[in-house]
Amino acid sequence: MRYVSFVLGGGAAGLMCAAIAGQRGRRVLVLEGSNKPGKKILMSGGGRCNFTNLYCAPEHFISRNPHFCKSALARYTQWDFIAMVERHGIPYHEKTLGQLFCDDSSKDIARMLLAECADAGVGIRLSSEVSEVDRPGDYRVRCAHGVFGAPTLVVATGGLSIPKMGASGFGYELARQFGLPVLDTRAALVPFTFTGQLKAQFERLSGVSVPASVRCGNQSFHESILFTHRGLSGPAALQISSYWQPGDSLSIDLLPDQPISALVSEARASQPARQLGSSLGAALPKALVSELGPQQWQDLTSRRHAELSADDLRILSSAVHEWQIKPAATEGYRTAEVTLGGVDTDALSSRTMEAHNQPGLFFIGEVVDVTGHLGGFNFQWAWASAVAAAKAV
Repeated sequence: MRYVSFVLGGGAAGLMCAAIAGQRGRRVLVLEGSNKPGKKILMSGGGRCNFTNLYCAPEHFISRNPHFCKSALARYTQWDFIAMVERHGIPYHEKTLGQLFCDDSSKDIARMLLAECADAGVGIRLSSEVSEVDRPGDYRVRCAHGVFGAPTLVVATGGLSIPKMGASGFGYELARQFGLPVLDTRAALVPFTFTGQLKAQFERLSGVSVPASVRCGNQSFHESILFTHRGLSGPAALQISSYWQPGDSLSIDLLPDQPISALVSEARASQPARQLGSSLGAALPKALVSELGPQQWQDLTSRRHAELSADDLRILSSAVHEWQIKPAATEGYRTAEVTLGGVDTDALSSRTMEAHNQPGLFFIGEVVDVTGHLGGFNFQWAWASAVAAAKAV
């Protein structure tokens, strides 16, 4: 069979691109290296797939060129994908902050994409790890099933996150092979690890979650944090990890919605003889107050409210609202949800995702230097960039 396009990668972006291109009458073959399509879809969102976000907008994406994502996101919006989900009768709900999840299972989204591909006559070859790509005329792809040729090639191979799902740097290698620059990559949306005393403390606090605001430089996120046996996770920590660099400190506000000074003032007026630790225990998890108290609260927890001086309150306010910690590292690609960096957007058309210097060569999804915040934004980039390429192949 004569194919018009190959799509390398049977994940979110690859399946979406193949389906839309197939619906345009293009003969498309998807080559997926693993034994199952859409593996990251299936494991995402705790098995329920946070497939988009109601508040998707360019400011929720990180790229060296922050304007690059605007065209694709504007031409295929969250409402377009939601319409597809509804057309397939998939029940869903908003969890928080505009995040949309399947009511039942991530399998619903994977099945929907596979059904769209089947209806469009898309071919899918599994266990087809590509070993070589060249371009003697058409793009020629060599894999376990043989050698295939087509005038267009879409690279949807993803990034380096979660290697157990089959992640690799093959897409970056292809980009370099064809003369496209690739920006440095690193793990993003990933938990932090600590050493020494902090690691021991966090290990004892493992499982404790608290609403917090976490800041690194000029960027901050106000969601929850989760203490783990190795460090710090939870939505706010994962979000800020995309902006953190080794050596940076984090500033954590453990009571972002309630100034500690107001809490103490109220307690001083109503219960002056009560110990500060009791008031903190009412506003924060008791395990957190007990574990961090002697260090972070500067031994103030045993003081009575009436005994606290202005200097004590300043120390307390700094400890509660500006807790400074320095991570040793992150968990890395092993648990990262996405990869920062990738194929330089300056080398691609923002309208079609086609390489400027290689007609017929497209890069979409995570392999490109566009990384979304936590909450369905990376899936929306996968859908939008895939449709942009699918309308051009």
